[in-house]
Amino acid sequence: MNDVHKYIDTNAQRFQDELFDFLRIPSISARTEHHADMKACADWLRASMQGAGLDASIHDTKGHPIVLGEWKGAGENAPTVLIYGHYDVQPAEPLDLWTTPPFEPTIRDGRVYARGSVDDKGQLHLHIKAIEAYTRTAGSLPVNVIVVAEGEEEVGSENLMPFIEKHAQRLACDAIVISDSTMIAPRSPTIGASLRGLAYFELRVHGPRSDLHSGSYGGAVINPATALARIIATLHDEKGHIAIPGFYDDVLEMADFRKQIGELGYDENTLAEETGVPSLGGEAGYSTPERLWVRPTAEINGLLSGYTAEGSKTVLPATAMAKISFRLVPNQDPATIEKLFRAHVQNVTPEGVRAEIITMHGGRPWRARLEGKLVEAAARALESAWDKPVVYAGEGGSIPIVPEFERVLGAPVLLMGFGLPGENAHAPDEWMSLENYVYGAHASASLLDELRGG
Repeated sequence: MNDVHKYIDTNAQRFQDELFDFLRIPSISARTEHHADMKACADWLRASMQGAGLDASIHDTKGHPIVLGEWKGAGENAPTVLIYGHYDVQPAEPLDLWTTPPFEPTIRDGRVYARGSVDDKGQLHLHIKAIEAYTRTAGSLPVNVIVVAEGEEEVGSENLMPFIEKHAQRLACDAIVISDSTMIAPRSPTIGASLRGLAYFELRVHGPRSDLHSGSYGGAVINPATALARIIATLHDEKGHIAIPGFYDDVLEMADFRKQIGELGYDENTLAEETGVPSLGGEAGYSTPERLWVRPTAEINGLLSGYTAEGSKTVLPATAMAKISFRLVPNQDPATIEKLFRAHVQNVTPEGVRAEIITMHGGRPWRARLEGKLVEAAARALESAWDKPVVYAGEGGSIPIVPEFERVLGAPVLLMGFGLPGENAHAPDEWMSLENYVYGAHASASLLDELRGG
């Protein structure tokens, strides 16, 4: 192992340069104008995997390609580790809020600023470099390894699970490692204990056939924007609880995990400072980390209606739209939440307008198995990299494919993230700590060694 770690340190600058090449590709899966960039990024990633010693191939889907890297030289009796990541990124808008261009990686204060730096190109790339360190120094890996990199995570992973199900025998493994999450704090190695699920909708409120003069028709024709605001206002009560009947019926309280959360010493002031808000809030009766990790939410993600350009135009809009997401916790089901949401909207929509709900995408919540060989091996690997004890923390976001991986492949998932709070994933000035990138490569290499014995 000493040669492996020495290789990582000696080649850290080259690894960084290659990561920057990766980050320069605007692989925005949500935009049709970037289809060629998605293909170019898949080609780049395949070459990177091949350079690391993996047998790499590109698999077309109905959407963007999946890149597969494989090394099976450890033999049938050795454990197989599947590493998952994604090479697609979020759109970079609003561009004027970036300090430097989103696809021109820039280092400031030990951080690399670029779209996709932490979500998820940097975290995926460090695993590939750990594999390279092994193959270049030892000529082999201590376990069989499969790397699955998709190009549609940011748009719902519609084609990933059909691919996994079709190739389940080829992808059979003993452990699944995912690095698409954060550590609880700098130099505090973290194993993910839970993920919230997601139910995401677009709510449209329709009124008159076209926009109307607000003076000539206002007061007699129901305004869809006002109706939408009233519907949105019914989602929460005055204490921040979600007011949809039946919404909490299946929520698992997780008293044991709440006890562990209370022992973490979570600094709420840091979160307020990172986000720039004057104070924090949310559901009454719960601490901030509990609100983030073990309680469900209802959030408005976007609003659109009427005239929003420069100057004035006094219209009564024909339609109003809101994008609404629900973050879910064990044992909530996205399909059940959809039924409850539809019934609630139907019940509270004012007469004179028509509400339409479009289902976007969703995923189930997940809770880790915090015992067994995989978690024990990860704890040792992370502690060896940071020389700090591991903590176990929840993740407020959603990775819908995590429970699906476990269901199809029958192997446990390890959530071993190397991001940090305040990293601006999905926002302007996204960044990743370069220290975490290098330490993460060391931890990844150590994990492969720790799993050698199964």
